[in-house]
Amino acid sequence: MAIQGSQTAEPTDYTFDDLAVVMGTYNEKEAIGTVLEDIETVTDGRAEVVCVDGSSDRTPEIAREHGATVIEQEPQGYGVAVREAVLTPDRPVVVTTDCDDTYPMERLPDFLDEINDGGDVVSGDRLYYGAEQMPAMNKLGNELFALLASALMGKRVHDTTTGMRAYRREVLQKIKWTENTGLSAELLMRPLMRGYDVRERPIEYDERKGETKLDPFSGGAAIAKSIVRVALEERFR
Repeated sequence: MAIQGSQTAEPTDYTFDDLAVVMGTYNEKEAIGTVLEDIETVTDGRAEVVCVDGSSDRTPEIAREHGATVIEQEPQGYGVAVREAVLTPDRPVVVTTDCDDTYPMERLPDFLDEINDGGDVVSGDRLYYGAEQMPAMNKLGNELFALLASALMGKRVHDTTTGMRAYRREVLQKIKWTENTGLSAELLMRPLMRGYDVRERPIEYDERKGETKLDPFSGGAAIAKSIVRVALEERFR
């Protein structure tokens, strides 16, 4: 699904040399090596990789062994880490992912093609194929977040909290990001409400390696509040 806006970018010809893949990492030693190997394989080792890390295990060492740039940070929550990650690279295309091996790195070429076609933000929709590996409560929560955001924005979105998106760097640099637990929704909603070309594309979603860090109740409430706050701020800005 493409949600066309008034600020549609001109088509470009970016390659993997113009791509940065970024993530916040926290105690993901079981999965981080696999994720980085997949990125290296798919991009022929040409993509820059940035990890903002607050781990107490070997995650940062493993990331460095695979050639990633690691920015160490005291644990302050999802949004603080990911905000630092998306704003760090100088490359013109930035892709976010999680470090738990749930997202399909083989889709990186497709996301880059969408940016080259004029997209400003390309968002991976985990729910399109059913997200069978996702815990039932998490899946229901994500469906409700999407409905809430859609109602408040007046534009239909299907997965507001996905961790896999591609952005034109200039979009990330132009917008002030304020949320923490709800940053993933904010990263979709603000560009969309400002008229950028935001596209949702179906992706497969795999079972995570390691334990989830987000409490479904307190985390879910924080995300819902963020969605409401961002929507209201954008409507009255």
